[in-house]
Amino acid sequence: MNRLLITGLAATLAATTASAETLREALNATYRSNPTLMAQREALKSSDAAVAIAKAGGRPTVFANVGVTRDLTRSGRFNTGAAKGPFLTGSVGLDVPLYQGGTVKNNVSAAATRVAAGRATLRAVEGDIFADAVAAYMDVIRDRAIVELNQNNVRVLTTNLEATSDRFQIGDLTRTDVAQSEARLSLANSDLITARARLTQSEENYRRVIGQDPGPLAPPPPLPPLPQTADAAVQIALVNNPDLTAITRQAEAANFDVRSARGTRLPNFSARLAGDYANTLSGDTNGFDRSGTATSVGINGTIPIYQGGLPSARVRQAQALEGQALEQRVATERAVVANTRTAFALYQSATAAIVSNEKAVSANELALEGARAENSIGTRTVLDVLDAEQELLNAQVALVTARRIQYVAGFELLNAMGQAEAADLGLEGGPLYDPLGNYRRVAGDWSDWSENVQVAPVSTTTVKPQERPQGVTPPAQ
Repeated sequence: MNRLLITGLAATLAATTASAETLREALNATYRSNPTLMAQREALKSSDAAVAIAKAGGRPTVFANVGVTRDLTRSGRFNTGAAKGPFLTGSVGLDVPLYQGGTVKNNVSAAATRVAAGRATLRAVEGDIFADAVAAYMDVIRDRAIVELNQNNVRVLTTNLEATSDRFQIGDLTRTDVAQSEARLSLANSDLITARARLTQSEENYRRVIGQDPGPLAPPPPLPPLPQTADAAVQIALVNNPDLTAITRQAEAANFDVRSARGTRLPNFSARLAGDYANTLSGDTNGFDRSGTATSVGINGTIPIYQGGLPSARVRQAQALEGQALEQRVATERAVVANTRTAFALYQSATAAIVSNEKAVSANELALEGARAENSIGTRTVLDVLDAEQELLNAQVALVTARRIQYVAGFELLNAMGQAEAADLGLEGGPLYDPLGNYRRVAGDWSDWSENVQVAPVSTTTVKPQERPQGVTPPAQ
């Protein structure tokens, strides 16, 4: 079922219809330029570098010292008559860690596990951003439809008012009928203003998430087949949800931190190879050689006896953080179950609401047609016609809203099950981001001088030229 859902979602988004391509373009734009997603990729790169930092603790270090000195004064026993310099001294050494109580090994394991957690977090952010993009896309479609429905309602009520006024002039209707029509038209104009404001809000949210103004948006493609029961959906989510995977890896990393803290109680051993050089550049050396060298090799060991309680404090701190991560895992699991069941219930209820609202729209259309016909022969009042028109508008708005709820809830269900990421959607427009590429490049790096090239942000600004204050230059892209 897991593989079928992923394949089905990619297939629906890859359809050749204009609507599928429009949604695909919106998701592509989101994937390539959303700043939240770009920032999470940079956060993962930071975790990759932490592995190299941990590995460096167990690698050899090479050091060198050089200096030129000259004695300024000598007196007493220091006045030997030898040259006052200048003296050239230098040394070079190699330190090789042999044993550090297991701290390096556990630090590397903790860092690598946090990289795995970071990859899962990146998957989670991708799914959340795509869910936001789909919601923004559907909000614009819904609110544009509601604005159109309200505009049509205003036109109809305007015509009704004109007809009512004409009939009032010839004595066929009363002033009350005209007042009722005027009141409904005023309310309709108010609803239209509110609907336009909501549309503006949705369009601005679309620009925020997707990074561009919404153009003409076609209906989205159908969602792939979803699980038939909430229990089946929860089973998939508990295996694939990236938030749950991430916190599980964080708890594992915290356990390695505990082991590393325990290692600070154990002895440390290292080997050193050193060489020294000295040269009296000028002056009398009293018969001694002007220059000389010395080499040495040895093993150094540090055996902790008492450290003021520091190791125990570090262990307790690490254990508390591990306990925190374990509790957070339970909390995340609860949230995954709740979110999955909520999305499933919303999808099911919205599906049923669509069927009911479609019937309501059809029935209200017939009722309005009948009310108008009966009003023309005097068996229905103007108020009856106005009520029928309002009920039809309400049913149409409810239908549009239910369709939005159904699609967004279905995508949220896919996201909760860990199946709303870039790899699942089959996006085009270039290769997908590969988190392993940066890890392979930096995690095992031995160089002290390698670094990333400083680049401009990948995400795009949404500030338009007319919105930017005068004298303020846009950030480099």
